[in-house]
Amino acid sequence: MGLDYGAKTVGVAISDELLLTAQPVETITRDREGKLRKTLARIEALAGEYDVGKVIVGLPRNMDNTEGERCIKTREFADMVADRSGLAVEFWDERLTTVQADAVLEAGGVARGNRKEYIDKIAASLILQGYLDFIAGKEDAAET
Repeated sequence: MGLDYGAKTVGVAISDELLLTAQPVETITRDREGKLRKTLARIEALAGEYDVGKVIVGLPRNMDNTEGERCIKTREFADMVADRSGLAVEFWDERLTTVQADAVLEAGGVARGNRKEYIDKIAASLILQGYLDFIAGKEDAAET
């Protein structure tokens, strides 16, 4: 499962059983940043529904590779996900995934006003796909 954590939304993506592709699933919304009980419950429900073995959380590093306030909040969120779900949580550099997601939606002809509905779950799928491609590359390297 891939998660794109934001102040008021969490984009969710799931991989196929072969760990080859990531598909956007949904965007979980909340009224305020600190209100996470229902968000965590929904993530836990989706993890059970899709038989998730690991959670990949996008880490929003700054362009100079430093970690700011968003990284601190994201790490706190990831700890809550791990504690509640009992699943392993790993981080994946998410720099520019929202920009990429917006470009995907624009290329797909989605009107700018309608992109907000999709952008977080598309970003989550880009985070998860990056991770899946990385582990596939490690496996390929080990086989050669």
